[in-house]
Amino acid sequence: MIPKKLRKGNEIRILSPAKSLSMIDQDQQKLAVRRLNDAGFQVTFGTYAAEEYNHISTPVDHRVNDIHDAFADPNVKAILTTIGGYDSNQLLSDLDYQVIRQNPKIFCGYSDITALSNSIYRKTGLVTYSGPHFSSFGMEQGIDYTYEFFLKVCREKDPFNIPPAESWSDDHWYLNQENRQFHKNNGYNVINEGIAEGTSIGGNLCTLNLLQGTEFMPSLEDTILFLEDDLLSDAPTFDRNLQSLIHQPGFYGVKGIIIGRFQKDSKVKDRDLQQIIQSKKELTTIPVISNASFGHTTPIFTFPIGGQVKMKAYNHDTTIELLKY
Repeated sequence: MIPKKLRKGNEIRILSPAKSLSMIDQDQQKLAVRRLNDAGFQVTFGTYAAEEYNHISTPVDHRVNDIHDAFADPNVKAILTTIGGYDSNQLLSDLDYQVIRQNPKIFCGYSDITALSNSIYRKTGLVTYSGPHFSSFGMEQGIDYTYEFFLKVCREKDPFNIPPAESWSDDHWYLNQENRQFHKNNGYNVINEGIAEGTSIGGNLCTLNLLQGTEFMPSLEDTILFLEDDLLSDAPTFDRNLQSLIHQPGFYGVKGIIIGRFQKDSKVKDRDLQQIIQSKKELTTIPVISNASFGHTTPIFTFPIGGQVKMKAYNHDTTIELLKY
């Protein structure tokens, strides 16, 4: 179930299913609103989006109410999450999936939001999106690639290829917008060659793994997995998290794997990924690429959870193509 694409004048609702909008600098909020306004959208905020709270996140019922209100409101055509966090999975048992199913619309975020986007797809069939947060649009530099592919996925329907970003950054841009460090992107890294087509699911690996053994875990059969992790995941941690996913029912039906770029502090190198992938007999017959432009470095492309994707992995011919999104 693919939600309607956005048009000029459509309303985008900002929600905080994890950390609160109150932690985002006011200047960054204003810039994010202006960027979305410049693209032709109206921006509104959930009742509790900026609620401050002393614990990890705001009360579960407040976050759930904001999600229900946004889906039920016919004027809202898309939902953007504020930022990630650690506890979006608190909401899964309290969501009214019937409300979501009856009011399909774009739902986008990444990192901890992986729990929500994959669960919504699993429970309703609604295609969701792993892509920028609202706070991402508060970035002054290095946002063009992120902005372009977010708008492309939200507005267009025709298949298209996603090229690697020309450069990337892993600095604390939200602390210092002036002093940015950008690095040349060497493109995709092919670990296993091949061609595959399937249903795209995934996002942040350690968050996706929170769904294992629950009713919220999507089927892995006939899928292409998009997997990334943040600076808290070093090579051994990624290895065992990937192995845990391999042990899930239906993994034999996975057609290919696309791995997002790791943050510098994770110290995960290409040779580490090569060794991890090649140590797993279950992956020997499927294409695997890494260093894709999504995850916790910037910029990132937007991809569908539940869409159709084709990947080609050869040293001189590597592509990621969104077919249905």
